[in-house]
Amino acid sequence: TCHSFPDSVGVSVSTPAGRVIHTSDYKLDPTPNDNKPTEVDKLQRWGEEGVLLLMSDSTNVEEKNSTPSEKMVEKTLDAAIGAAQGRVIITTFASNVGRVKQVMNVARRHGRRVGVTGRSMVNNVKTAIKLGYLDITESDLLSPSEMETLPPSQVVIVATGSQGEPTSAMVRMSMGEHRQITLREGDTVVLSAAPIPGNEEYFNRTVDNLFRQGVDVLYHELGDVHVSGHGGQEDYRHILEIVHPQHFIPVHGEYRHLVLHGRLAANVEIDPDKIFVIEDGQTVEFLPENGQVVGKLGYRLPVSQVLVDGSGVGDIGNIVLRDRRHLGQDGFIVCIVALDEYDGEVIFGPEIISRGFVYMRENEDLIRRAEDAVEKVLKKQTPRRVLEGKVKDALSTFCQRELDRRPMVIPVVLEV
Repeated sequence: TCHSFPDSVGVSVSTPAGRVIHTSDYKLDPTPNDNKPTEVDKLQRWGEEGVLLLMSDSTNVEEKNSTPSEKMVEKTLDAAIGAAQGRVIITTFASNVGRVKQVMNVARRHGRRVGVTGRSMVNNVKTAIKLGYLDITESDLLSPSEMETLPPSQVVIVATGSQGEPTSAMVRMSMGEHRQITLREGDTVVLSAAPIPGNEEYFNRTVDNLFRQGVDVLYHELGDVHVSGHGGQEDYRHILEIVHPQHFIPVHGEYRHLVLHGRLAANVEIDPDKIFVIEDGQTVEFLPENGQVVGKLGYRLPVSQVLVDGSGVGDIGNIVLRDRRHLGQDGFIVCIVALDEYDGEVIFGPEIISRGFVYMRENEDLIRRAEDAVEKVLKKQTPRRVLEGKVKDALSTFCQRELDRRPMVIPVVLEV
């Protein structure tokens, strides 16, 4: 298939019940960067032989037309780089090796050299060079110092941050915080991507910050700087028509995308009773019935998110997540007190240690007053078994009253 990263493939499985096809991500680009269009002829041949089930990408079903070709983006990049007097900084998905190759080809035509910045972009470009997807060597890439010191008209930089990711190279540049690259007047920034749903706030904030830096900015609403790696509605319609499966399951998209893709399938005369819009865990069973194989909804598996934390899988529950949110929001306080095990007299403390709450060296008076609040509890000679709870309550009340904050309070009462 043709997608935004190289060597994407769909899967066709021939079973005793019939052929099952999963398209994976795809679009029908007749002129892709790698000259490897989606193998429509193979899909058509399988369709003529008969397909039991088609599972097809639904991501861009809301786009009524076909997805434009990558060649359109190359024309825009060529115009932008050709018109720029200063450096050109371009951001795109690090996995979009074809787009990076376009940038390098256009830069070469205009007598410019290319550098890359951002961990994932650097790693992906190095890997693409080793695998032969990019016809350059690592020594051809600009070093960080050359990106700053070469004449601006000779420089193109490819960076991470196409979605406004907070720690990405482009975001750091937009805030003037990149360690190696400083944006300056005369630079042109091209955001060669469109924001994924949910990322709009990060993306728009980055665009605003780039304008604050005084650079020229080109993004998807101002020019054809990006095309999707997924087909549009007409692409999906074409695949449905040539494969014409007995059964259809739309996949890969939000629930509304699956529903819309299902409706599209019904419009090309696929039996609505054989179109299954399903969610995670829902099974579809294919069983013999009256000499045919018929699909029906099966049982639903109890599936849920599995949280992975380091080497631990599925061992992080709601309580742990709640504590982490609490710690991340207000920090924590540890109060240490040591008691004589015979008479219960205080022989050490209270000593308060905080992290993520206040900077202790600059708030010594606050810490002292917090310790005073604990000492009032200790003077009452409360039994040890309830003392930790009293200390916790005293500190929580103090923090709420003095700072309107509720850090996690961890009392430690020792007997010595």
